[in-house]
Amino acid sequence: MTLTRAHAIAVLASFAAVPSCAPRNAVAVGSKNFTESIVIAEIYAQALERAGLPVIRRLDLGSTQIAMAAMARGEIDIYPEYTGTALIDVLHHDPIPDPKASYAYVREVFARDYHIIWLARSPMNDSQGLATTAALAERYHLRTLSDLAPIASRLRLATIPEFITRPDGLPGLQRLYGGFKFDSVRSYDIALKYEALLEGDADVATAFTTDGAIAVDHLVVLDDNKHLWPVYNVAPLVREATLAREPAIARVLDAVAPSITDTVARTMNAQVESRDRDPADVAAEFLRGIA
Repeated sequence: MTLTRAHAIAVLASFAAVPSCAPRNAVAVGSKNFTESIVIAEIYAQALERAGLPVIRRLDLGSTQIAMAAMARGEIDIYPEYTGTALIDVLHHDPIPDPKASYAYVREVFARDYHIIWLARSPMNDSQGLATTAALAERYHLRTLSDLAPIASRLRLATIPEFITRPDGLPGLQRLYGGFKFDSVRSYDIALKYEALLEGDADVATAFTTDGAIAVDHLVVLDDNKHLWPVYNVAPLVREATLAREPAIARVLDAVAPSITDTVARTMNAQVESRDRDPADVAAEFLRGIA
């Protein structure tokens, strides 16, 4: 069975141990409690270590709120965050469609209000999406959500319950694109919607655009050509005091950022979730590839 980010919380807990003794002035790198966050945090940690900075890991902390609280208390110095998450969940701001404007806004407000610095964002965008098989995309000539909207009545959607009613879910698609009146809409556990798609019980499934299953199962994510969903570029958040103490952090992590793309993120997520690889090994392989 293909697994998603919902898998591996228990498996990855073993990578979250906090050392009882850390070097003086070590940089504490944290993460949230899902695969992608843990792998990207491990990339940051290893990149800093290769640059000669002492690092301690505090991974698999929990939600955005927990990670932000840990930053405020000085328990972690760095963690990977998403522009869309910061904008909507932390700042409670309406989505900003333009990725540059969204990044500029969160960077300004976080520096002013939280004394947290956003370093360079990666091109990777872990946003919402709709996915289908390559065969079905070819049969119906599907590339964008606009292509799908008028023919949805012939197709079956597999989704999670909240997508059916959320303003940025199915109602948002219908409002912005028109159409999207699927022949049937069935809700599944987050780990089972791809299985329904692959086993022929659905034609389209909701997705997060960097899910490992997209790479493993060669799925096609349709382009959100009218920009319903905000951009979720990932970037390192660093405490201002930490960056003042260790300015090399910016140089090191800014050099890594451009190489974390959608394709790379999907592949890394799949390596952990579908092949049970250690996130540290996946991160090391990524860094060797860009050296």
